[in-house]
Amino acid sequence: MNTNYRPLPARLTRGLDAVTNAMGGVPLSRREALRRSVYGSAGLLLLEPLGVRAVESATPDQAVPFPAPDGVARSVIQIWLWGGPCHIDTFDPKPDAGREFTGALDQPIDTNVDGIRIGQLLPELAKQADKYSLIRGMTHGNNGHETAAYLVQTGRASERDVFPGAGAVVSYFKGYRAGYSGVIPPYIVLTQPQGRFSEAGFLGPGYKPFATGGDPNASVFTVEGVITPGISETHQKERRDLLGGLNTLGGALPGNATLKTVVDSEEEAYELILGESRKLFDLGQEKDETRDRYGRTTFGQSCLMARRLVEKGVPYITINYQGWDTHKQHFQIMNRKLPELDRGLAALLGDLSERGLLGSTIVWCTGEFGRTPKVATESPWNGGRHHFGKAFSCLLAGGGFKGGQVLGATNATGEEVAERPVYPADVIGSIYGQMGIPADSPLPHPQGVPTNVVPGESEGVPMGGLLKELI
Repeated sequence: MNTNYRPLPARLTRGLDAVTNAMGGVPLSRREALRRSVYGSAGLLLLEPLGVRAVESATPDQAVPFPAPDGVARSVIQIWLWGGPCHIDTFDPKPDAGREFTGALDQPIDTNVDGIRIGQLLPELAKQADKYSLIRGMTHGNNGHETAAYLVQTGRASERDVFPGAGAVVSYFKGYRAGYSGVIPPYIVLTQPQGRFSEAGFLGPGYKPFATGGDPNASVFTVEGVITPGISETHQKERRDLLGGLNTLGGALPGNATLKTVVDSEEEAYELILGESRKLFDLGQEKDETRDRYGRTTFGQSCLMARRLVEKGVPYITINYQGWDTHKQHFQIMNRKLPELDRGLAALLGDLSERGLLGSTIVWCTGEFGRTPKVATESPWNGGRHHFGKAFSCLLAGGGFKGGQVLGATNATGEEVAERPVYPADVIGSIYGQMGIPADSPLPHPQGVPTNVVPGESEGVPMGGLLKELI
């Protein structure tokens, strides 16, 4: 359950209750009356749930060290395959390894790039191989969900310090404090937070993602804090008028800077709820053929929603695509999930390319690790695959990364990295670089320890080097 972000009605109720109690004759001190008046005027604020104007970090007096320069890329879409996909079934097939490794998925298919083959359940992605690169030498050796997710998302091992994930770092350097002016928060997750680590780390809650909740494939995409079930737009406007009529504090304190900040923030909140920004989440504005192209699934429509967010200039979007932890019934699950992944991701790459957005948008598809190349046929697994951090794959596209390339290789059975090992910090650092965030850009460590976005040699983090071969 998402406990970090509450739907808007609770805040509406709290603000209106305070005013109602005051009007009902409850004895109030002057200070309490003022406090409740402020609650009433600010009852609709979305500062906490939506991240509008980021809350200060753990070191509030420390501003962004410099406005990060413009990079080749403007946005990142991270497709997070939570649970860990199997590299052999997806981007690193091993048909000659035998059925004990491949199971029934032993017929890889050619792509539109000579020499590159991928899993047989990815025919649409096979047509788009010129748009992406495959990293087949990913490794970190960690087999725990939480710790592996932390590694892949931060580039660092889980120790005493809690480092921010890539989305929070991009939000720090490319979000509000760096000049981002969009009403839509700069770091969005579709639809639930990853939940396996603290995404914002020591940067603080202001850099947590706004998790939309809801289902983009539903008839109405109910976004927490923006689209409220059972309340029409007319009803929302009536609530706003009522609240405005009850707010007399603004008239009593004209020119007050604090109240002006409250009012400005409230206007931004209303823009999300009632203005043009609300329409961004209405996928019904897309043509049916476009929605069909992505696939009428939660994942497919999340990919379409991500494209719309990129068009609005949102710097970082994560699609949290769950369900890849397949200890049992692996191949049955792959027969459902791989076609969904294939259709949605291929449509996203094609759509971004056709709209001239792929060159400025990084698409990063990965999980926290891979899965055991050898199939677990024994009971109770009966055809499952387990956690495998020793060797796995990821896909990178757009944002200045070359297409039609393969970096690194595993051995004949996919159990060992045989060529050009690539570690999480290599990928994250390369993505930062394409976003105009140099590897030595400092982060505001809460204890004042000199800390850069990419770990240095002194930290002892394994690295194979930034992905210069793909840039």
